[in-house]
Amino acid sequence: MNTKTDVDYLFEPRGVAVIGASQNSAKIGYRIVENIVQRGYKGQIYPINPKGGEVLGLKIYPDLSAVEGDVDIAVITIPARLVFDAVKECAAKHVKHLVIITSGFSEVGNVEEERQIVAYAREHGMRVLGPNIFGIYSSAASLDATFGPGGILPGRVAIITQSGALGIAMIGKTAAESLGLSALVSIGNKADIDESDVLEYLARDEATTVIFMYIEGVKHGNRLVGMLKQVTKKKHVIVVKSGRSKRGAMAAASHTGSLAGADEIFDSIMRQCGVLRAESVQEAFNWAHFLADAPLPKGKESVIITNGGGIGVLATDACEKYGVDLYDNQAVLKETFAPVMPSFGSSKNPIDVTGQATAEDYERSLEAMLDNAGMHAAIALYCETALFNTDALGDLLRVEYARYKEKKPIIFSLFGGEKLETIVRTLRAKGVPVFSDVYDGVSCLGALYRSWQHLNAPEEKPEDIPIDVAAVEEILDRARKEKRGFLLANEAQQMAQVLGLSMPRSIVARNLDEAVHAAGEIGYPVVMKVVSKDIIHKSDAGGVALNLENQNEVIDAYQAIMRSCRAYKKDALIEGIEVVEMAKPGVETIIGARQDASFGPIVMFGLGGIYVEVMKDVAFRAAPITKREAHAMVSDIRSYPLLLGVRGEKRKEIDGIVDVAMKLGALIDKCRDITDVEINPLVVYEHGQGVKAVDVRILFQTTREVR
Repeated sequence: MNTKTDVDYLFEPRGVAVIGASQNSAKIGYRIVENIVQRGYKGQIYPINPKGGEVLGLKIYPDLSAVEGDVDIAVITIPARLVFDAVKECAAKHVKHLVIITSGFSEVGNVEEERQIVAYAREHGMRVLGPNIFGIYSSAASLDATFGPGGILPGRVAIITQSGALGIAMIGKTAAESLGLSALVSIGNKADIDESDVLEYLARDEATTVIFMYIEGVKHGNRLVGMLKQVTKKKHVIVVKSGRSKRGAMAAASHTGSLAGADEIFDSIMRQCGVLRAESVQEAFNWAHFLADAPLPKGKESVIITNGGGIGVLATDACEKYGVDLYDNQAVLKETFAPVMPSFGSSKNPIDVTGQATAEDYERSLEAMLDNAGMHAAIALYCETALFNTDALGDLLRVEYARYKEKKPIIFSLFGGEKLETIVRTLRAKGVPVFSDVYDGVSCLGALYRSWQHLNAPEEKPEDIPIDVAAVEEILDRARKEKRGFLLANEAQQMAQVLGLSMPRSIVARNLDEAVHAAGEIGYPVVMKVVSKDIIHKSDAGGVALNLENQNEVIDAYQAIMRSCRAYKKDALIEGIEVVEMAKPGVETIIGARQDASFGPIVMFGLGGIYVEVMKDVAFRAAPITKREAHAMVSDIRSYPLLLGVRGEKRKEIDGIVDVAMKLGALIDKCRDITDVEINPLVVYEHGQGVKAVDVRILFQTTREVR
C-alpha cells in the first residue's frame, strides 16, 4: 500500500525532468543535471530540450511527451515567457511537482502570470515550488536538484530559505563547516508551496533533527503557527528573519513580493511557537551545528570549568544573558572537584583549575562532572598559557566530547593565538562544538535549553471559549445599516456584555436633564463622553470630561462638550452624551486583538500610558491562545514587575488580564469580520479585585465576509 502524501514526492521522487537542460556548462540547465548526476540520484533523470542530443551521458528528450516513465518533479529553468507553456506540458504528463527556478514573476511585479501558473497547476493536480528559486536537495533521495556549488553533505539539519542567493551561499557554508543536511529547500516567491508545506514533510522525516528557516516575509501565518506548534514538540526549529528595521522590511517586501510583518509581532509569535530566533545567519549556523548532535539535557544545572578567572567570569555573564542556570550547591561542588584539581584552585562554579593546570587536571575535572548526575551540562574553557601542552589539547577535547556526546551537552571555548585558532577550526570541521568566543558557545547551550523547555512543556490546547456569534453579528449588522465600520459607546457596551467583560456602568443621555439624572443614578464621580458616529477620537474633539464630582460640574461639562464638538465638526450627528461611572484608580493597561496581514487573528497586551506610547512595551500572540500562552504574553512585557507588585505594593489581578486576553482571542478568531478590538484602558486592581474595561473600541468590515 502506498502511504506517500502529496509533498513526499517532492523529497522522494521516482523521476526528475529538467526542462531547459543544456550541454553548455555555463548554463543553469547544465549545472542542475550535473548536480543530480554527481549526487548519485537513483531515480530516472530526463533532460528536456528541443535541440536534443546528450548531456553527461544522458539522452536529452525533445519534450516531456517523449518521456515514457513517471515524472514526479519537473525542474523548469527556461525564460519566464516560456514557463506557462511548459506548465501545460507538465500537466499533460501528470507531473506532481513543478520546481520553477526561473525568475521574473511577482518579485518584479509580474504577479498576474504567477497566479495563472499556480491556478492552472492546482487545477491539474500539480504543486509549484517557487518561482525564483535555486532548487531543492533531499538526502532521502540523494537528490541535488540545485544549481549550487555541489558537495552537500548528508546530515540531520534541514534548511528552508526564501532567499536564493543566500541559500546558494549556505551550501558552501555547510560544506566549509562540515554541517550535514537532510534537506535544503528554496521557496522563493512562495506562490504555492511555502514553509508550512515543507514543514509538514520534515516533521515526519526521521533524518531531520534540526530545521533552520530563513524568512523574509510571512504570507499564511495562521497556518504556519499551527504547523510550527506541532513541529517544535518533536524537533529544534531555528529561524532567521530579515526585515527587522523599517528599511529592512521594505527591502524584504520588494525582494520577495511578500509582506514582512511587524517585527515585534513576528518575534512574539515565534516565541509562542517554541521557535529559536537567531540574530544572524552565523548564530543560526552555530545553533544548528550544535543542536544536530547535542543530547537533550536531563536538568538545567550547568558547570563551568576554566583555567582562567577572567574568562570564567565572562562565561558566567554569558550564562545569565542566554538563560543558562549554573549549579550552585557549594558543598557538592567541593566534594566533586577538590579531589581532582590543584589545591590552590577554586571549586566554586566556575571551577577554576588555574593557569597552572595540566591536560590531566582538565580531564579529571571533566570526568568528575560527567559522573555527577546532578550536573547536567558542561562549559569547558581554556586560555592559552606557557605551562600547558597545547599540542595535547586537540586530542583531549576530541576524547572528552566523545565521552559526553551521548550523555550530557558540552561546549568548549579556546582563547589564544594562531595554534589555538587552528585547533578550533580543525575540531569544528570534525563536529566538535568548540568556539573562539565564549559567548558564541554559551549562546548555543542557551538555545538548547530554550528548545528543551518547550519540548518538555505539557501540551495545552486552547479552551473553547463560548462566543455568541449570532449576538455579535446582530450588533455589527445594526451598525452596518448606518454604513459604519465601528461601534458607538452603547454598542461597545453591549459587545462587552456578550463577552462577559466588566465595564463601568454607563447611561446615554439625550439631553442635559437626562445627563444630570443619569449622573445621580450612577453616583459621583462620573465621566462624560460624546456619542457620535462622526467623532471617533473623542479626546481630540474635546468630547471627554473626567472626574465630575457634582451636578454643577456635570452641567458645565455637558455644555462644554457640545460646544467643543460642534466647533470640531459642525455637521456631526451627536446622538447623546454617555455618562459613565468613574473607575477607581488602578494599573492602566492596554489589551487588544486584530486581524494581522501576516498572521491572521492576534492578541496584544501592554501597560498603558507612556509604556505603550513611548516605550512600545507590548507583547503579541497568535489567537486563539491557551491560558499558559496568555500568561506568557503578559509576563513578556518589560514592565511586568509592576504587575507583580513593587515597593510594597500588592500583586495585581493577572488572572483577570489572562481571562480578557483569552476572550478577545476567541472573539477575533471566531468573528473574522471584526478587524480591531482595543480596550484602553483595562484597569487592573489588586489580586482578587478584578479588572475593568473602561473604554472599548471595535472596528469591523462593513460587509460580511463570505467564507
